[in-house]
Amino acid sequence: MSVILEAKHISKNFGLTQALKDVSVTIDEGEVIGLIGENGSGKSTLSSIISGVYPQSEGELTLDGKPYKPADTLDAQNHGISMIAQEMGTLPGIKVADNLFIGKEQLFTKHGVVDRKKMYQEARKALEKIGIDNIHPEDPIIKYSLEERKLIEVVRALYTNPRIFIVDETTTALSQRGRDIIYQVIKNMKKENKTVLFISHDLEELMEVCSKLIVLRDGVFVAELEKSEFEEEKIKELMVGRKLTGDYYRSDYDGSYGKEVVLSAEKLYVGDSLKGVSLELHKGEILGIGGLTDCGMHELGKALFGNVKPLYGEVKLGNGKKITSEKQAIKNKIGYVSKNRDQEALILSASIMENTVLPSLSMIAKGGVITKGAEKKFTDKQVKDMSIKCREIGQNVGDLSGGNKQKVVFGKWLGNESEIYILDCPTRGIDIGVKAFMYQLMYRLKKEGKSILMISEELPELIGMSDRILIMKDGQIQDSFTRSEELNESVLIKKMV
Repeated sequence: MSVILEAKHISKNFGLTQALKDVSVTIDEGEVIGLIGENGSGKSTLSSIISGVYPQSEGELTLDGKPYKPADTLDAQNHGISMIAQEMGTLPGIKVADNLFIGKEQLFTKHGVVDRKKMYQEARKALEKIGIDNIHPEDPIIKYSLEERKLIEVVRALYTNPRIFIVDETTTALSQRGRDIIYQVIKNMKKENKTVLFISHDLEELMEVCSKLIVLRDGVFVAELEKSEFEEEKIKELMVGRKLTGDYYRSDYDGSYGKEVVLSAEKLYVGDSLKGVSLELHKGEILGIGGLTDCGMHELGKALFGNVKPLYGEVKLGNGKKITSEKQAIKNKIGYVSKNRDQEALILSASIMENTVLPSLSMIAKGGVITKGAEKKFTDKQVKDMSIKCREIGQNVGDLSGGNKQKVVFGKWLGNESEIYILDCPTRGIDIGVKAFMYQLMYRLKKEGKSILMISEELPELIGMSDRILIMKDGQIQDSFTRSEELNESVLIKKMV
């Protein structure tokens, strides 16, 4: 096996923050290498340097034994390195084919005119090559879901036939079908003696897919593990720098909660997504909602928060008040954590403080006046309580790691003193340390009498945290399960598929 890429003594500074410190790694041909570490460990930074997003501050890269200094991502692609970034990378307002061939329009241009027919034909071939037949090149990109847009990015990255393919947290945005497409791409690349750098927070996925793991912690290289050395507890310990004792889910099997119903849905119909869904959430209850990605559970969360208006049916509080808008929900102390954090839960170009105070401006105001001092005091408390790692509260939320962004989202609803929390995939794309923090927080909220409706695609999370679980399929509730030591994934899966 020959070395294709070498990173020697790579360091990267962003102002006063050092994201990478003297990292040296060797990447071989034909390997599927997992880059693993907690949020802020430097995984995405190293990948971004390799793929030409930005240069290193110190150190050097070599590609096939020659110095490699990509000027930008296009230069990296010309050297055979493509990356799908964690953030959404498609452009709105243009067609699917235009997104696929950004920067490559000259391939279809003659005498200054783009041959759209030829472009669409080529786009269709590229999509079909990896098994996508439900996305049409001539459609506007806005027609497609976030998952489908992520698959369009995959096709774009693969079009240049890269020798090194970097997958940064992509699978967290995909359903099982989307994941299967990625896994097949990885298998095919390995067969062709090409290399994949794979970043994921899903340890099970990493151990299954990868032939080697490189562990980073706080911007420093910690260890390199061969397949024969993969062992979950050992990997966790290397990632966090300490031994994680026991499980981080709830250790009790007491699934009790209050009799009082705090939120209910009655025969909700939303397009083809929800077909007569009724449920009750009780005081002090963690109610888990599970199913396949397109079962309607994500639309249910939005409908309960007033984000989506049902065609029929209604959402009511325990006191009989109807919830018909987000404004009403927030006023009545309901908080909502969206599955699509960067697109729907945060304003990435705004500061930590601006995001945190947003639902609570009426609480902070005194005599109708909101002072900067009051906003600062309010935000400082959430940053401290949530252990948010940041330079200052004026820092843009977009600069934070995934786990710290999620803490900001939680913090704004905690600050608003929410009584009901609708959490859609609350630990998606965050590392095990932050996950443990979130699970402890959820259990604490339950003990305080708060109510949580948790929508999740992770069965261990549903089983580990819920008092009751409702399984959905085709827009309807199939079955319900109570918390017990005997409940396992296979029982739930039978009701999902």
